[in-house]
Amino acid sequence: MPAKGKHRRTRAMRLTRTLAVAGTGGAALALPLMGAAGAQAAPAQSVSEQAAQSLPTTAEQAAGNSAGKNSGATTYTVRSGDYLSKIADEQHVDGGWKKLYSDNRQVIGSDPALIHPGLELSIGQKAADESAEKPAAPKSTAPKSAASDSTEPEKSSNGYTSPVAGGSVGTPYHQSGSMWSSGYHTGTDFVVPTGTSLKAVGAGTVVSAGWGGAYGNQVVIKLADGHYAQYAHLSSLSVSAGQSVTAGQQVGLSGATGNVTGPHLHFEIRTTPDYGSDVDPLSYLRSHGVSV
Repeated sequence: MPAKGKHRRTRAMRLTRTLAVAGTGGAALALPLMGAAGAQAAPAQSVSEQAAQSLPTTAEQAAGNSAGKNSGATTYTVRSGDYLSKIADEQHVDGGWKKLYSDNRQVIGSDPALIHPGLELSIGQKAADESAEKPAAPKSTAPKSAASDSTEPEKSSNGYTSPVAGGSVGTPYHQSGSMWSSGYHTGTDFVVPTGTSLKAVGAGTVVSAGWGGAYGNQVVIKLADGHYAQYAHLSSLSVSAGQSVTAGQQVGLSGATGNVTGPHLHFEIRTTPDYGSDVDPLSYLRSHGVSV
């Protein structure tokens, strides 16, 4: 019995010690395992966070959608002889030159009549750099007129006016020289800087507005008395063919396009719209009460 009892106690003690060791070992092993599990869980969580961070935000989606909408816009590069109403007609702009100007006001500036070759215009959509939250620029009702000029040519009692305010007379009418195909100067030059507003000398109808070869950008107006007024070497045109104008209305801006040595207005009065039917322009204006 004592032997059996001793044997039982020994087994019990061994069992208790074994369990204690196993329990201690299990506890010791549990910590590294938990640590390992935690180390493995961290990368999984990081990948999830990276995936969430890679998803576009609502603002980014909106920006992407906005960019997609603007992708339908086309770009037009201004060429010599262009003006807004001509570009709007050729490019079939819904809303005409007013819409074209409104959409490109930031690149054109405050004067819709002053555009130059090489200028890039957005056709069909507002320029991509315009912010959606920016208030829309007020739409102009017409190309900027003579009312914005600091000086205005005075109208005579007959309703006629000088083609330009200020400026000195350069090459006079009928000056001879080999540089002109007719052998003489067929008009009178007014020396003015580029961008000076040019006026219709009287009421009439525009018969042509565009590129005129050696004359550069030109406008020809049939006046009420049947004579024709020609404005040459313009930097920009403010009217188009078929348009009615009144005395003093802006028809364009002076420049140096065509065959010139510097900026000025070449002004002619003709009895027909064709070259070679010229008369003295200053004498014509003076006969209508204009002091030039």
